[in-house]
Amino acid sequence: MSKCPDAKDCLRDLVVPAMESIVDLVDFNLSFIGTINPDDTIGCKHGETECLGNMLSLCAKNLFPNRTVISLGFSTCLVSSYRRIPERELVENCALEHGIAFEALNACVSEDGKGLELLRESVERSEDAAVTKSCTVRVAGKSWCIRDGGQWKDCKDGHEPKDLVAAVKKLHSAS
Repeated sequence: MSKCPDAKDCLRDLVVPAMESIVDLVDFNLSFIGTINPDDTIGCKHGETECLGNMLSLCAKNLFPNRTVISLGFSTCLVSSYRRIPERELVENCALEHGIAFEALNACVSEDGKGLELLRESVERSEDAAVTKSCTVRVAGKSWCIRDGGQWKDCKDGHEPKDLVAAVKKLHSAS
């Protein structure tokens, strides 16, 4: 969730440092928690601006499907200043920092409807995986560690970047 302090901590303290070592070994995806309403709109826990932030992150991934470093860097930049999402200056600066055309992000979110489609798919993916907490880190289709309420939870193999790296490398070497 782009406006969630737990997501900020999770990306900054666990995911990004781990991905520096394992980016080539994983198929990284961000999935967001939300509610698909009866009128086909999507609700996000921290409001409409969070939905916009989520769509921006998903659009970055869509624009650079094989460049996790770019899309994850952009998403981390946004969530690091989550209170400011979706301020144009923040989005433009994060896009510039990670080599993403602001116009392409804007078009994805606002003009062609792709952002809403990506958000719907993302929410459905989270629902299908029974993920209800931000930030839930999943490895090989299973919950690996959760950051919720400012605490690490259900992290039987640890919650440090080295622990995530070890888990991914172990799975990779077994396959």
